[in-house]
Amino acid sequence: MAQTVTLNAERRSGTGTGAARQLRRQGQIPAIIYGHGRQSEALAVAQMDLDKVLHDITGATVIELALDGHPVRVLIREIQRHPTKKTVTHVDFYEIHAGEKITLGVPVNLVGSPDGVRNAGGVLEQFLREIEIEVLPQHIPERIDVDVTELGVGSSLHVEDVMVANAKILTDPETTVCTVVPPRVEEAPPVEVVEEEEEVAEPELIRKPKAEEEAQLPEGEPPKE
Repeated sequence: MAQTVTLNAERRSGTGTGAARQLRRQGQIPAIIYGHGRQSEALAVAQMDLDKVLHDITGATVIELALDGHPVRVLIREIQRHPTKKTVTHVDFYEIHAGEKITLGVPVNLVGSPDGVRNAGGVLEQFLREIEIEVLPQHIPERIDVDVTELGVGSSLHVEDVMVANAKILTDPETTVCTVVPPRVEEAPPVEVVEEEEEVAEPELIRKPKAEEEAQLPEGEPPKE
């Protein structure tokens, strides 16, 4: 069963961009609540309280919303954040009831150390972080534990290998959850081959330069053409 946390909220009358901006200046975050056949209502929650709650929960955490003193069980359906500051700007709450099945994503938690990691130096890679399920609120799991101890190098687990008690799995059964890949072998840098430059031999002079020949002629003998 997923954990339950409490958060105070109050109804608000003002809507629109201007009213939402004014709320944030007052340390409040605009929100709405809908679901279970109720009309959506505009709410406000304290930013500090909301930040504390968001720090410790997942999308599968049930929140007991204290709305004007009356508890309402909800899930967070959407969180909007500032594009650069990443602070929360708006929250959607979805009301749930014990006898009504809901659809939500539950975090996947890999348990154990794979055989291929322990004995062959492989690396465990996780590809799927959440599995979508249909479940009654009282059976919402806090997380889905997946045992990976038997995985060897090159082996994978898929959604079809996962069991969730009292719930229907909606994620494609062929989706890969995790794989043990072979160890990465670092290739040695290529050895640079330095080729020695061949010396270019100067052509051998068979005949001496004309000036040198003339200098060696006996006096009075004309040079040969």
